[in-house]
Amino acid sequence: MQLPVQSLSTLYAEPWEVTAGPAELREVARAADRLGFAYVATCDHVAVPARLAAAMGTVWYDPVATLAHVAAVTERVLLLSHVAVAALRHPLVTAKQYATVDRLSGGRLVLGVGAGHVREEFEALGVDFRRRGEILDETVDALTAALGPEEFPEFRGRFFRFAGLGLAPRPVRVPRPPVWVGGSSPAALRRAALRGDGWLSQGDPRERLPDRVAELRRLREEAGRTGPFAIGAITEPLYVGRSGRSPFSGGGVLAGGPEELAESLRAYRAMGADQIQVRFRCRGVAELVGQMEAFAGAVAPLLNG
Repeated sequence: MQLPVQSLSTLYAEPWEVTAGPAELREVARAADRLGFAYVATCDHVAVPARLAAAMGTVWYDPVATLAHVAAVTERVLLLSHVAVAALRHPLVTAKQYATVDRLSGGRLVLGVGAGHVREEFEALGVDFRRRGEILDETVDALTAALGPEEFPEFRGRFFRFAGLGLAPRPVRVPRPPVWVGGSSPAALRRAALRGDGWLSQGDPRERLPDRVAELRRLREEAGRTGPFAIGAITEPLYVGRSGRSPFSGGGVLAGGPEELAESLRAYRAMGADQIQVRFRCRGVAELVGQMEAFAGAVAPLLNG
């Protein structure tokens, strides 16, 4: 699941998050750790232009600092950047930061990367927005080299070159932390299939997910890529409660008892997803933790049949 508080986009943030802060973020992270959630995730934007501030908000915690903070208050849950706009930063800087998170957390990092979409953000940081896809492709290749087992990694590409530079601390994970690629465009699917260790949906509705999964499998097969490859989907907002009922107005919420929710969510596995990212409707941190407890205790055990 995504952590609350750390990003306040109007697309998903609940009203209570506006006045919440680090204490609530830590409470949810600890609950996820205790309840057996696979990962907690953070988003990434450096700066938001005024034209998008009403929709996106301007509160976006730095993902590296946030994941390092969460690492200190958890023990087992994985720490995912969903997603780092990796083309905004030199890959050596990104590798140094996330390798440190992996080391501090005892090997719990999953590095999720994506292309980004805010032109002004790229322009302010001196990165060509029109070439962000090309830059990200090379950034992923450079990151897989820099996060690998070599203390003195080498990489020679069109945009980035490094050799003879010691990069430590090294990640705990061997041969390196996994790199998952987010996005649903044709370019993002190719990037995930050919360069990544997994794919993160950016909110594809159910009816589109089977085609996305089929395309990923086709691209990997044609490229001769084998081995583990994680496919992640984002579910509808959830509310664990009485049959078909939610205290929230409007549609779009998947609500019901444990059996109903589990039956609906098992469809994601049938579509080819290996894991699902969940988000719970709630009116405060206590209700959110209560929803997490209800889901972990009554719904999750039913998901695998």
